[in-house]
Amino acid sequence: MAILIAMYHKPTDPAAFDRYYFEKHVPIAKQLPGLRRYQITRGPIMRLEGASPYHLIATLSFDSVAIR
Repeated sequence: MAILIAMYHKPTDPAAFDRYYFEKHVPIAKQLPGLRRYQITRGPIMRLEGASPYHLIATLSFDSVAIR
């Protein structure tokens, strides 16, 4: 299994970011060849030191790194 993690910093306009991300970006990303799972983690995203600078983290799972 191969995993790709995309970490997005907090945008200046979270509502506009979310609208674009979920209406435009996610449907395109879900067409990636070999994609098995698309998981999104949304705020608040914490670390041991406290709040993180991230607004959203996307984890994409594939069977392998081989391009088909």
